[in-house]
Amino acid sequence: MANGGGTPEGLSSNRMVLLTLASGQFLMALDSSVMNVSIATVAEDVGTTVTGIQGAITAYTLVMAMLMIPGGKVGALIGRKRAFVIGSIIYGCGSLTTALAPNLPVLLLGWSLLEGIGAALILPAIVALVAGNFAPERRPAAYGLVAAAGAVAIALGPLIGGIATTYFSWRWVFAGEVVIVLGILALTRRLADAPAEARRRLDLTGTALSALGLGAFVYGVLRSDEWGWFKPKPDAPSWLGISLVVWLMLAGLLLIWLFLRWETRQVRHQREPLIDPDMLRNRQLTGGLTMFFFQYLVQMGVFFVVPLYLSVALGLSALATGAHILPLSLTLLAAAVLIPRFLPDVSPRLVVRLGVLALLAGSVVLMAALDADAGGEIVIIPLLLIGLGMGALASQLGSVTVSAVPDEQSAEVGGVQNAVTNLGASIGTALAGSILIAALTASFLASVEENPAIPAEVKNQATTELQSGVPFLSDAQLTNALNEAGISPDVAQATLDANAAARLDGLRAALAVLAAAALIALFFAQRISTTQPGSIKS
Repeated sequence: MANGGGTPEGLSSNRMVLLTLASGQFLMALDSSVMNVSIATVAEDVGTTVTGIQGAITAYTLVMAMLMIPGGKVGALIGRKRAFVIGSIIYGCGSLTTALAPNLPVLLLGWSLLEGIGAALILPAIVALVAGNFAPERRPAAYGLVAAAGAVAIALGPLIGGIATTYFSWRWVFAGEVVIVLGILALTRRLADAPAEARRRLDLTGTALSALGLGAFVYGVLRSDEWGWFKPKPDAPSWLGISLVVWLMLAGLLLIWLFLRWETRQVRHQREPLIDPDMLRNRQLTGGLTMFFFQYLVQMGVFFVVPLYLSVALGLSALATGAHILPLSLTLLAAAVLIPRFLPDVSPRLVVRLGVLALLAGSVVLMAALDADAGGEIVIIPLLLIGLGMGALASQLGSVTVSAVPDEQSAEVGGVQNAVTNLGASIGTALAGSILIAALTASFLASVEENPAIPAEVKNQATTELQSGVPFLSDAQLTNALNEAGISPDVAQATLDANAAARLDGLRAALAVLAAAALIALFFAQRISTTQPGSIKS
């Protein structure tokens, strides 16, 4: 039942509901970015390696991806509000466990498992609870603000992580999450919820197929940088001479196909499916899901590339890097909140197209502006454009997908929507990283080969040892490595120059791919409705 918004009491209640749900979205998104600047510190503190912490981050993403669709169905089974509360409690226990973790196994239990399970319950419930607490005409603004809270968390994550690690401890981030969870739980009494349908049962076979399919696909994508997309890197696992990434992705797609066939069979035999396959034949829903996929692909690719440029190429601190990303949050929030408020009847398709064009323009401007001699201020205008595009999409897409189906299916839509955004985010980060390293390697080796100051034996050695990929190193890191190797000053300087130029080539190549993805997204915007939910077609 949607809250009324005409009275002062109704407006106050709506604001509290929005604060509750936006806080939940902020908390879920924060974990995906807050520790990226503190991986080495966390690894040392819990007695493991950087690879171990990266594995924990991967496992967190994997648990969410596997359980997101079942998590949406659980919300329909037990009630969206109850799923949100239980998910918050599990997530809070995970954050507390992580804050106190003495070693990697405990960190994996808290961060990767418990927080992942909690997020899989919370995120689909948020989508359904917005639908249940706001009338159709108010949903674009509500979804926009909730989505903006998540994107702002990703933008603020490096800054928060940098401040905590520099002045306090990374553990305070997770302790702070526990406090936020307690605040969210205190506010949940204002949430309205549709009653759960007791007759429903969880489709265990569908749950297993969807979890294994999404898990295999996402795990393959997450391992692409280490194993290689198609041709296996040295010492990477392979089968029939092809990288295991390909086989995992194919296995994932096959399992997802089997899942959809199983769900169709469930419906045909009048049993309760995990998701109704007819939903995926809904043009408006699939259009919104497709745009969500491309939004998160470009968004997470940008959040991968820009910090690398600021922190590695320019050598800025974690705090300065986070501060330079803040302008993105300004236009993101402005667009997400103000478009529904001042243009309540605007065509969603028009807003989505303009938002994608802003993402495209921001990526192209940033690609053209990258320069090793420039300061961090060159990212401001591109990030303002990208934030504008993200905010425009956030103001429409959540309402577009949920309004495409009856409200009682909103929890299932939330599960599918968050699974799609997980896929987009994973592919965006992996694709940007792979293209960056491939272009960096090609440019660096070409520069070394063409430079007469570098001896032939050094060129041959570089070509052999760096064939699998040149690491993305700062000047300071490379200088230390060259000094330890006893390289002569002339060769060292030539290597530094080649690396500086190659870094920019790699960053530009990654941004070019993200711009291409935004361009492709424009072709799918045609599937978005031209009328707002709840409006009457003229």
